[in-house]
Amino acid sequence: MNTRYLKIFSVLIVIALIFVARIAYLQLFTDRYALNAANTSIKIEYVIPQRGVIFDRNGKILVGNQPAYEISFTQALMRPDFDTVGFCNLMKISKNDFVRTIENIKKEKYYSKLTPMTFMKNLSREDIARVQEIIFKYPAFSIVSRPQRQYEVSTSGNLLGYTSEVNEREIKKDSAYYLPGDFIGKTGVEKAYEKDLRGVKGMKYIQKDIKLRNVGPYKNGSLDKDVITGKDITLTIDYDLQRIAEEMLVNKHGAIVAIDPNNGEVLVAATGPDIDPNLFTGPNKSKNLYALSKDTIYENKPTFDRSLQAAYPPGSTFKLLTALSAMQMGVMDENTIFPCGGGFNYRGLRIKGHGGADPLIPAIQVSSNCYFSYAYLAILNKYPGNPSKGVDEWKKIMSSFGVGEFLNNDFAVGAKGRIPTGEFYEKRMASIYKASGSKKDPKNWDPLATGAVFNGMGQGDVLVTPLQLANYVAAIANKGWYYTPHIVKSIDGKPNPDPRFRKKHQTLVDKKHFEPVLKGMEAVVLRGTAHGLKSNDFTQLAKTGTAQVPQGKDNSIFVLIAPADKPKIVVAAVMEHAGFGATWAGPASTVIAEKFITGDLKRENLYKKMTSSSFMPEYKRQWIADLKRKGLYKEPVDSLKQKRIQDSLKFVKEQKAKLQKQIDIETKNNKTKPAKQ
Repeated sequence: MNTRYLKIFSVLIVIALIFVARIAYLQLFTDRYALNAANTSIKIEYVIPQRGVIFDRNGKILVGNQPAYEISFTQALMRPDFDTVGFCNLMKISKNDFVRTIENIKKEKYYSKLTPMTFMKNLSREDIARVQEIIFKYPAFSIVSRPQRQYEVSTSGNLLGYTSEVNEREIKKDSAYYLPGDFIGKTGVEKAYEKDLRGVKGMKYIQKDIKLRNVGPYKNGSLDKDVITGKDITLTIDYDLQRIAEEMLVNKHGAIVAIDPNNGEVLVAATGPDIDPNLFTGPNKSKNLYALSKDTIYENKPTFDRSLQAAYPPGSTFKLLTALSAMQMGVMDENTIFPCGGGFNYRGLRIKGHGGADPLIPAIQVSSNCYFSYAYLAILNKYPGNPSKGVDEWKKIMSSFGVGEFLNNDFAVGAKGRIPTGEFYEKRMASIYKASGSKKDPKNWDPLATGAVFNGMGQGDVLVTPLQLANYVAAIANKGWYYTPHIVKSIDGKPNPDPRFRKKHQTLVDKKHFEPVLKGMEAVVLRGTAHGLKSNDFTQLAKTGTAQVPQGKDNSIFVLIAPADKPKIVVAAVMEHAGFGATWAGPASTVIAEKFITGDLKRENLYKKMTSSSFMPEYKRQWIADLKRKGLYKEPVDSLKQKRIQDSLKFVKEQKAKLQKQIDIETKNNKTKPAKQ
């Protein structure tokens, strides 16, 4: 054998030895292939962890756990002599129910003869006590303990959320953890912090004989993994404040949001209508969820979290941002006076004014539509012949306040709102020109024809969520910066590690411009539109808002900063179709601030005013008007009234019949009488 072949042969021997050594290592020193080889005799049993408890910022338990029981079914363990009648009697079900349930289980996508599948859910402790000593006679069926959420409060269902069985999409998204029958956070905090709350499943490797009966732990349990309980979460929410806010929103559509401007912690995120989270548990859970999702009468939509998802015209509260952006863009300053003696007049458009030819602070005090319409027109005209450039510069400033943008927070849902761009108006102008047959260039669009002129006073095309509203007021309170608003304060007793909530966001407005705006907000409380809400116990800075909406009465909006010198809380409230901002949203906001700062409700009359009022008649009126426009409305008839009408008609019919009978008799008699001579 020559040297060349010897070298090749030697290399092959070395490769073979390495291959053999690797196989020996895998076979003798690891369990990976041993487990695969024993796949038909080694089965994994999972231990479901308790979900983490949810607390409010003061340590009050909001969501805990309680044991829930199920009956599982494994087809491979069914005996030929299975006593169907006996089992049905034990479970108190009919034979038809039994057969139908088994058939449905076999149709499930993840069905396997070897995998335990859920047969019956939501068994009570009494049911389990009754069957646990007898169920051993039916080895294909087992009792499974699965923790179920227990709510310690009766409000804030949207905020807290609920858990439910995973669907196919959720299994695919995280197939390494979820199996059919597992539960997952579907909404609210439960969804946003699912991975922290769910914990880690325990795993037990069990040896089975050929009939799938337990023999004992595999390798004495050395490969088993301990279950790890879910992490407890402490929210930033002050539940006392949250509950009061929810109570003030009863029989109303709207939202109340409160933020600590010093750190971005959300103290209140209340929505109306509210949901009792206890509807998310128990045997009627599915029916309750379905009913909630279908509750659209009077536009209730209880599963729609208005504090995070509803986008509203901000009304006069937006004038604060109009002033700041106009000053930053250099088209006005705090001493600028616009010709507002007779209101805003622009090419035939007239907007009624408040006050007269005043500078900025008095204009904020009286909430002058005229002043801020002229201020916004100055923004549009900063670049003559190119209004899009002015709008886009304004939009960048708005974005720096988190308006018209997703806030990138830890809520499960949210809305972007809307701050229009120059392109937005160019497209609208192009549509107008197309409809009229004009060949003009839409880039030099008309502020009046496009409706852009109304943005300055918070109408037009501007939309914000209540959370965004509170956040941009927090930035004003801080004279130009804010932390991203967030809902979780700590996880397992340690500060929330998410770096998003430790970054201070700077707005594009210079600090010097905030002082006159804050003085204007002070004037609103001392002698302006919110004078009636002034407190003797703490100072407030505020702005009222009354936003016009097409459906009916105006939306009532209010924003508040307190105390004035060292802000601790910012509150924003929106009451749909309620009227003036100072009349409804204002009292709700100041009640929340008062409770947080003083620890008490010193002006209980404001709280009682809110809790005893209802806007449902207005919502009903709008609902009926909308149905009539669509041709879907049917006039309701009171059942008692209908019965009275039917009785009256019956009586009239009977009387008519009697009268007719009498006439017939008299006519007959007349015919038989002899004629007079």
